[in-house]
Amino acid sequence: MSALFDRLQALFEHGHAQEFDDLMSDGRFADARRTADAAVLIAVVDRVEAPGVLLTQRPTTMRDHPGQVAFPGGKLEPGEDAVAAALREAQEELALDPQAVRLIGTTDRYQTGTGFDITPVLGVVPPDLPLMACEREVESWFEAPLSLLMDDRNWRRNSVFWKGATREYLELEHGGYRIWGVTAAICYNLSRRLAWTEAGTQTAVTEGKESER
Repeated sequence: MSALFDRLQALFEHGHAQEFDDLMSDGRFADARRTADAAVLIAVVDRVEAPGVLLTQRPTTMRDHPGQVAFPGGKLEPGEDAVAAALREAQEELALDPQAVRLIGTTDRYQTGTGFDITPVLGVVPPDLPLMACEREVESWFEAPLSLLMDDRNWRRNSVFWKGATREYLELEHGGYRIWGVTAAICYNLSRRLAWTEAGTQTAVTEGKESER
């Protein structure tokens, strides 16, 4: 059993039973003629003290989003659903065994300005798996603290004029990596669903009251 899995699953179900009107999307910039379905795996590493999230840095030679920090993922192949695609891509990119992933569910789709309709898939993986980066698709990989990514106070909100309009984007620096764009937006949307920071504060208050009894 995993306390982290149980907590994430409960927050996930509660958060997705609500409606939010401030979720991020670049759908208005997307070219409908170039739309492709894709999926990414948000793999939360089950570390007791400080859960992490697996992230990769794409090689600068990639056609789409070169050099950017990303979740393992890619386009759906014929006959695949988002879960199958996310697990396959994570295995191809990081040698992550699909059997090691405890799935929680799919969260809000994100449309990119480059034409991808991305479905994020949330799951929990054991710590210290023997991961190995595919050099063709992954420059490097790392873990970022879940608490860092799920706290909207850590994100800097910026804007740029792009495709004839102002586009807002989020970014933060961690361990020498710049996390921004699509990955940052997916993290922000998930943070709205999970309310991880608020849940952590409530847990700490509850535990503190229990210890005083």
